[in-house]
Amino acid sequence: MHAELRILLVEDHPFQLLATQCLLRNYGYHDLALAENAEQAMRLMTQTEQPFDILLCDQCLPDLPGLELIEIANRRGFIRSAILLSSLPVNELENLQAQALLRNFPLLGYLSKPLNPIELSELIHPSAHPRSTKK
Repeated sequence: MHAELRILLVEDHPFQLLATQCLLRNYGYHDLALAENAEQAMRLMTQTEQPFDILLCDQCLPDLPGLELIEIANRRGFIRSAILLSSLPVNELENLQAQALLRNFPLLGYLSKPLNPIELSELIHPSAHPRSTKK
């Protein structure tokens, strides 16, 4: 059941943070930790005993690019997987995903803002969506 997933949501824009949090809760994701920047996210990750199942991270954070935060969190064993969340053009997001693949990051994919819950579900639970193609 997806409600058991521990998600760390990192989003610097207060409205996007609130909107994404509400959307996640509405779709059954209740074990959420919230951070407004990479520094807060790192603090949360170091204070928890178990890795987060998913780091849902904005690419354009004020203090560190999202992909770099994913790299640090992965290297330190703080996360099991990650999803980039961004309003960047698709070609830039595909480039970031390619970089993550080359560097062996646990990136499930990327999602454009505003968050689409169906696309999120397809990334998190690909076996439940056999016809979907992973981004």
